[in-house]
Amino acid sequence: MKKIFITLTAACLLQTVYAQVDRNRLPAPGPAPVISIKDPVTYKLPNGITLLVVEDHKLPQVSASFYVDAGPVFEGKKAGVYSLMGQMLNEGTTVLTKAQFDEAVDKLGADVNLSASGGNVNALTRYFPEAFALMSQAIQKPAFKNESFEKLRSQTLTGIKSNERNVKAVSGQVVKALLYGKKSPMGEFVTEETVKGLTLADIKATYAKYITPSRSYLTIIGDIKPADAKKLVDKAFLNWKGAPLTLPVLANAANPVKTEVDVIDMPNAVQSEITVTNLINLKMSDPDFFAVKLANVILGGGSEAYLFKSLREKRGFTYGAYSQVGSGRFQTSFSATAAVRTAKTDSAINEFVTQINRMRNEPVTAEDLKNAKAMYNGSFALGMEDASNTASYARNILINGLPKDYYRTYLQKLNAVTAADVQRVAKKYFNTGNTRVIVVGNASQFMDGVKKLPYPVKMYDRNADPVVEGAAAPVLAGIKASTVFSDYITASGGAAELKKIKTITITSSMQMQGMPLSVQQKYMAPNWEMMTLSMNGNVVVKSAFNGTVGYQTQMGNKTEMTAAEIKDKNAITGLFEQLDYLSNPAFKSEVKGVEKINGANAYKVAITSPTGKISTEYYDVTSKLLVRKESTETKGTATTQTTTDLGSYKKVGAIMFPFAQTLTISAGGQQQVLEMKVSDVKFNEGVTAEDFK
Repeated sequence: MKKIFITLTAACLLQTVYAQVDRNRLPAPGPAPVISIKDPVTYKLPNGITLLVVEDHKLPQVSASFYVDAGPVFEGKKAGVYSLMGQMLNEGTTVLTKAQFDEAVDKLGADVNLSASGGNVNALTRYFPEAFALMSQAIQKPAFKNESFEKLRSQTLTGIKSNERNVKAVSGQVVKALLYGKKSPMGEFVTEETVKGLTLADIKATYAKYITPSRSYLTIIGDIKPADAKKLVDKAFLNWKGAPLTLPVLANAANPVKTEVDVIDMPNAVQSEITVTNLINLKMSDPDFFAVKLANVILGGGSEAYLFKSLREKRGFTYGAYSQVGSGRFQTSFSATAAVRTAKTDSAINEFVTQINRMRNEPVTAEDLKNAKAMYNGSFALGMEDASNTASYARNILINGLPKDYYRTYLQKLNAVTAADVQRVAKKYFNTGNTRVIVVGNASQFMDGVKKLPYPVKMYDRNADPVVEGAAAPVLAGIKASTVFSDYITASGGAAELKKIKTITITSSMQMQGMPLSVQQKYMAPNWEMMTLSMNGNVVVKSAFNGTVGYQTQMGNKTEMTAAEIKDKNAITGLFEQLDYLSNPAFKSEVKGVEKINGANAYKVAITSPTGKISTEYYDVTSKLLVRKESTETKGTATTQTTTDLGSYKKVGAIMFPFAQTLTISAGGQQQVLEMKVSDVKFNEGVTAEDFK
């Protein structure tokens, strides 16, 4: 299929925004602020709701948070249903349509939001009763209309599709899957298959099971008296019945016996996403809790931390390196992360281990400990200004079995931590001997270096399934690149039919940053190309190539094609490059293996053009059609990697043509996904030489 000319043009539209890092040192710490938190007035409703009221008349507003303590929810083959159910709670009620509900909230100047774990409402005191009633209605009487379900499911599928090539998103789901296992509620993830299998009945069943007064906490904070709050709650929730909930009991997962490097190959990656991680158990009531939190701040809590100073400031491997540590009733994890330059992947892994070992083997300095405490003191005090935090604190005390003065004495406990405490907990919770180093990136560019590290290397695919060497051998037996191309040509309509095509016109639509755009592409044999990108009928970008010269105009600025770019364009002498791959011996092609593309096996073919440019194409093993293209463009020090997914093939005359095209453009560590929907394709009509001037 003719190369998508919009690729480079769209890349040129993207403005890469780099994170701005505050490199100033922390100011000298002051004394820890005094925290004053009122004990809530507590009521227990007969249906299982625990009501917590914190009276505070400083401002004329009230906030309420309804939380169902369901614990981790395992969804299995219906992964995605829990989140989708939560989204459906915002789609109107049996009393009010979504538009009516939203209008009612807006008239009150309130905020009402629902999710799978409950809901929140915030309003001025005089409007709070009405706003609270709306939240109650949304929780207890969701409309669950099929049109809303189909809309949200479609949006979810689009998000999954967009994230397929998003290295950071893939890393996020694979890290959890490898840590906890895919059959754990903490390790499973949503897939296109699981979402497509969901029904409205699944949504209703999940709601009935998990949105219930059982194990629910309702926290009300603000300008309201406890007795008045209790009356509101009785009116709204007292008669509500629901299924009983039991907190799940989960078996702990295990860390590896010895440290290993787990690699997920994503050839489109421009950086390597590295996560050094191990499982821990750290309850909020644990005596180690405060020391672990401070140890994490010193190791990877910001621009003054060990990881940032080493990997970013000293070595320039990354724009930022950080660490995180979880806590709670269930097993959680410690992790250190960074997106690093691909060529420095092995060096960055070594540096992560070095800095973690530094925490384990050396006491932190008095200055580092003092600064970490100061940062924590300030952030904790600032967090007290947020009513939602205050609500979670009141709830946490009950859920986690904490003493009533836990948060009042929080900073006292924190400031009592010593350097010896920090080193002790670093040895206990920050592992280097039995940890996972998970790397998501372009394996072909870093694997040689990684294999030299003193750790076993294991390969996984994007679904966190092991990649077994030689597993694709039966599929690949006797397959050559020429066979793949020949099969594609046959599946597309045959060489004779393809050669009849002298011009192509493609009309498409897409969105960029929420703006609707119209795209028109024209092609003329042997290799002429033209593309216009229009907004509201006005051309904002135009590109053209007529075999001799080429250019791009954008917002009035014109850029001429370089001699090298023209030479590369002229390597293709027809509208279907696969014909050139077969007839021109200057093209070198090799089948590199079989990969899963959209859940199906596809031949991965590396192609080197006569000018030395390398690209990768994927051809579905069953349909023989082209389903993905990957290419890299380098200008100066800037590298742009583009992946084009092709699908929804339909016959246009005798030719199979893809009517769905998704472009994923990665540059400077940023990524843009563009969904193109083809509305019309014409062969051998409506194109003249004038179009390419």
